[in-house]
Amino acid sequence: MAGRKINVIISQAPGKNPVKRHLEEEIATQLILSGNAEVSVVPHLYDLTSDHTGMLWMKSLKGDLVVLGWLYPRAIRWVLDRNGVKGKVGESRLNKPDDETQDADEEQQSAIENDSESTSQGIGALDVPNRLVFAIDLRDDPDPQTYVKEIERISNVMAVPLVQISGIGFQSSSPIQNGKSATNGASNLNGHPHLNGLAQTNGAIHGDVSSAAVNSSSAPVVIPGDGIRRRWYPVIDYSRCTNCMECIDFCLFGVYGVDLLDRILVEQEDNCKKGCPACSRVCPANAIVFPEHKTPGIAGAEGGPVEDFKIDLSKLFGAPSALEMAVLERDVELMADGREAVGATVGIPKRQSGASTKPRDALDDLMDGLDALDV
Repeated sequence: MAGRKINVIISQAPGKNPVKRHLEEEIATQLILSGNAEVSVVPHLYDLTSDHTGMLWMKSLKGDLVVLGWLYPRAIRWVLDRNGVKGKVGESRLNKPDDETQDADEEQQSAIENDSESTSQGIGALDVPNRLVFAIDLRDDPDPQTYVKEIERISNVMAVPLVQISGIGFQSSSPIQNGKSATNGASNLNGHPHLNGLAQTNGAIHGDVSSAAVNSSSAPVVIPGDGIRRRWYPVIDYSRCTNCMECIDFCLFGVYGVDLLDRILVEQEDNCKKGCPACSRVCPANAIVFPEHKTPGIAGAEGGPVEDFKIDLSKLFGAPSALEMAVLERDVELMADGREAVGATVGIPKRQSGASTKPRDALDDLMDGLDALDV
């Protein structure tokens, strides 16, 4: 690997699965021995609170980031964003067809230069710095070399201090000083009293990294996960969210609120009922992610159950619709709280409740056509 060191965060899997731990350790070891990455190991991202040392540490890091975790990349990005670890989307080439990776580096740099995300359909995140955050799912491949090589590729691309795109100069988001990152290690701890001395917490994830790595100047920062509990809460993907407020209308547990700009936000995440993804099912834009849900579309897989339209085909096969499932899930949690079930009488999404008062659209015609099918 050539060029500056890039900050790499390895988010550990919850629990003590030996296969997952081994993969984490191998990736960390190989990156450390390469001498070209600043490696940090933190507990499972989704379980961290905003004031946890691991989250504060990540917020202190400057420049481009590569974050590896046991979640879909979209879930990783928005868990980080909600906790103030922000950046533009860095595109990984892992598990993508060759035709999708052609000219990917040039397109990535062009997106930064234009200060926009071409795929964004929603209201977008706030206060996004001019840097890239690469999110990588550790479930993609069991071979640590796959991730090491991808990080090498990313580092080599981002090490270029000045690139020319269509004749326009673009300055790298992470300045380089004498071939090294201007911000790494203990220099990032300024202003974070809870992190003082953290850079000296060097060592292996379980003490298994080779002595050569431990004794090197690039030994990892390891944030302990003692006392962390498993969590369950929704994460908003603001690249898709249209601020329609259907989630706040539907949720009866005080999870959602609005900020000073009247934008929807997850205000009381710990009010959410474990295992319930009902608000995600009613979101017209598929902008609500539950990273630990067993359904990929709800857990943050790209695409998900909603693309351009909220089309529910389940009725063709006699299964409950997404709305019916959401109402049932909400009623179960209400009764578990000692409250009365409300069925479909409260907080039904505006598309259903206001259908008769607004102009018809293409989705209305499609749904009428499906209703007319004799199946």
